[in-house]
Amino acid sequence: MKLSRRQFTRLASGGLAFASLQGTLSSAALAQEKPIKVANILDQTGGLNIYSLKQMKAVAMAADEINKAGGLLGRPLELIFYDAQSSNQLYSQYATQALLRDEVDVIHGGVTSSSREVIRPIVNRFKGLYVYNSLYEGGVCDRRHISTGMVPGQQLDALCPYVVNELGGKKGYILAADYNYGHITSKWLQKYIRDLGGEDLAVEFIPLDVSNFSSVLARIQDAKPDVVWSALVGAAHMSFYRQFHATIGTDKMMLASTTYSIGREQVELAPEEGEGIILATSFYDGLDTPAANDFVRRFKEYTGENDYIGEYGEGGYRGMSLWAEAVRRAGSVEPDAVMASLGGTSVEGAGGLYTIDGQTNHTVMNIHVAVQDDKQEFKAIRTFDQKPPIDTQLVCNLNENPDDTTQYEVQLD
Repeated sequence: MKLSRRQFTRLASGGLAFASLQGTLSSAALAQEKPIKVANILDQTGGLNIYSLKQMKAVAMAADEINKAGGLLGRPLELIFYDAQSSNQLYSQYATQALLRDEVDVIHGGVTSSSREVIRPIVNRFKGLYVYNSLYEGGVCDRRHISTGMVPGQQLDALCPYVVNELGGKKGYILAADYNYGHITSKWLQKYIRDLGGEDLAVEFIPLDVSNFSSVLARIQDAKPDVVWSALVGAAHMSFYRQFHATIGTDKMMLASTTYSIGREQVELAPEEGEGIILATSFYDGLDTPAANDFVRRFKEYTGENDYIGEYGEGGYRGMSLWAEAVRRAGSVEPDAVMASLGGTSVEGAGGLYTIDGQTNHTVMNIHVAVQDDKQEFKAIRTFDQKPPIDTQLVCNLNENPDDTTQYEVQLD
């Protein structure tokens, strides 16, 4: 369905009572130009929609701002939204429909790594372009895939040394979602912990629909780790944080996470249930910089909402901004032309400077380590400037191997 702001009111929670995208065009002449079609495939409904709702709105906001500023290459953006309903079957159906029937120029979207791996081969088959605005486990080497989110060589390279060395979290117990994100991220956690002289006591994989963690918590108490590492995903897994607080608590055992806050979990939890959780992220609302403050202000004005945006929301705006800048550099919206212009494409964003690394089509960015306080806010600990995607750089070189479409996985000794 074509996404206007009025249609968006019916699609997402929290109304947007504004004019349509076409109503925001800067001139009548622009409205007459052939539109550039942007597909946005995300989960407006389903168990993983906690990651999508803000990102949908941020993508719409970016498209509106571009149109108000005169469009892209003198043409308006037309945003087409598809609700994948947290179903990989629908991701496959809509990616095919977007490219063949709707003839979109680019696809933005996908929440989980499994949804991304459904979309990627379709985009390659039909020679399209795909922008994935989510943190993930790294290793994808594909010139038609642009990653704008964190990978372990950025996130864990900042978070693990802080937890293991500075806080003394030598003995770790890892919980991860039971699909490719959790499986590969847990291997990266094990590697970092071991390389830092620590010990990974156990790794448990939890299906996405599990919400009762009593037996897991009992095993954690028996193991007595210094820190529990959470790479849990989705609405059901949010129960873990409540149950951890009720049985153990961060005052007795450290809790660090690769995913906490990206689904705005801290907003749903009571302040005491999230207090003390440690994370590393490329953006959080309380990041006290002019760019972050301006983005939060504009997003709240645009949506009429006053709640937390988070990394996934900002990631949609980031991805649209980077893609649009690559189109400007290429002077064309054709996928092959845009791909040729990706390396070195930069935008100043809410989390800092974002630059696409041409070797991997991944994004160099700042990583911010923070801890939740007792007011559902994050206290800044340290910012690591301009961290490259070193994990993916080790295995991917699109300059030398432009036809590579492999996802490489870390190997443990």
